[in-house]
Amino acid sequence: MDKQVKKVVLAYSGGLDTSIIVPWLKQNYGNPEVICYCCNLGQDDELSGLEEKAIASGASKCYVEDMREVFVRDYLFPLLRSGATYERLYLLGTSVARPLIARRQAEIALLEGADAVAHGCTGKGNDQVRFELTYMAINPRLRVIAPWREWNIRSREDALEYAAEFNIPVSATLRSIYSRDRNIWHMSHEGGVLEDPWQEPEEPMYTLTVAPEQAPDQAEYVEIGFERGTPVSIDGTTLGPVALLTRLNEIGGRHGVGRIDLVENRLVGMKSHGVYETPGGTILRVAHQGLEQITLDRDTLHYKDVVAQRYAEVVYNGQWFTPLREALEAFFDATQQHVTGTARIKLYKGNASLVGRKAARSLYNPDIASFTMSESYNQQDAAGFITIFGLPIKLQALTDGR
Repeated sequence: MDKQVKKVVLAYSGGLDTSIIVPWLKQNYGNPEVICYCCNLGQDDELSGLEEKAIASGASKCYVEDMREVFVRDYLFPLLRSGATYERLYLLGTSVARPLIARRQAEIALLEGADAVAHGCTGKGNDQVRFELTYMAINPRLRVIAPWREWNIRSREDALEYAAEFNIPVSATLRSIYSRDRNIWHMSHEGGVLEDPWQEPEEPMYTLTVAPEQAPDQAEYVEIGFERGTPVSIDGTTLGPVALLTRLNEIGGRHGVGRIDLVENRLVGMKSHGVYETPGGTILRVAHQGLEQITLDRDTLHYKDVVAQRYAEVVYNGQWFTPLREALEAFFDATQQHVTGTARIKLYKGNASLVGRKAARSLYNPDIASFTMSESYNQQDAAGFITIFGLPIKLQALTDGR
């Protein structure tokens, strides 16, 4: 393979892997111009000094774009409306972010006239698929360079040695060697002691949430207002997408809400052990589910859960820019037309509990649902319903000679 490129745009985070890729690309691909691209999705202090670091590593320039508003509005809130979770627990914080990062990276490559893009995903993970499927959808003529599938670096220890050789400052150390991904939705942790799924995660590892045992002894209540399935307010105060999620992250974090410990099935076939913190997202999920309880009819609610599982797989597998994802999202949007109202959540010692829900178009009718006799529902009608509903069971029993 010809290992010569003129200009390459690198998906850059400033972490260990992408930091060492800058000099590696120049060494191994004919000294190309390397342009770094960083998508601000809520990494906070991880962005400090990023441009200077990229330039010092050998990049010609570094784009840092604040895409938080787009991320929350166009990616996270559609995910929330779908109700999708991967393998029962994972709220897809990393999965849903990759298509936006890769899309903008491919667009920057077009703008800069680059002939290649590069990423720091390992050959064992899901992210390589998510990035490269997006490149194919946005700019299919770009050459894709994936150093982890080429170089002889085989561990984070090797990467740290390489960084030291080129005097690249990195935050990872041999003592604290977790692989992390952070955005406004979550923080993920992999590696280190987590490679043994029997080991309990170390408390100092957590960054967004306090230990439930150390959370306040007094419960806190929060009311989330929704319009057509989209959260728009907290305790009656209207907030924009970024401000709303940031506020819920603060509230949930101090109550230890949103921790999960999961051994998941990666797309490439292996299992991996990760720990995720999603404080604000967990609160929103509980609130949204609560509002759907009273605004969706039974058949729509049940079928939506079936479709949500498929949607979770599509997002997890990096198929965001596909006709299937767009079609599934259109279905979810149709289900959310009347999901407007308020849900009340009680936060206490790591738990986010639904304790109230109300909606102008609620399908819950207390007159019918009450145990008190009323004219709205004739209980004697139930006998005929049970007879017809149970007819197949009765016929099977008679056929079997019972």
